[in-house]
Amino acid sequence: MLERTRRKDRTEVTFVLPADAPPGPVSVVGDFNEWQPGVHTLTARKDGNRAVTIALPAASAQSFRYLGAGDHWFNDENADAQDGTNSRLHT
Repeated sequence: MLERTRRKDRTEVTFVLPADAPPGPVSVVGDFNEWQPGVHTLTARKDGNRAVTIALPAASAQSFRYLGAGDHWFNDENADAQDGTNSRLHT
């Protein structure tokens, strides 16, 4: 799930996954972090989900994917679009 908070010059996007699906650590990688695993790792929230928030430029498009344990790559079914093997979001 993607949560967006629009600010004057940026959009804060929170990437949210259930606590146990998939099991183990998960990071979100994409254009915004040069596809570097581990830069944006999802952490536990009080509601039982895992999340990480990233500030992105307003009016931009970003490709991303999730990377789980065991080199498990997967997309976000709630993304704005799919671009080949990647999820896409528009801020």
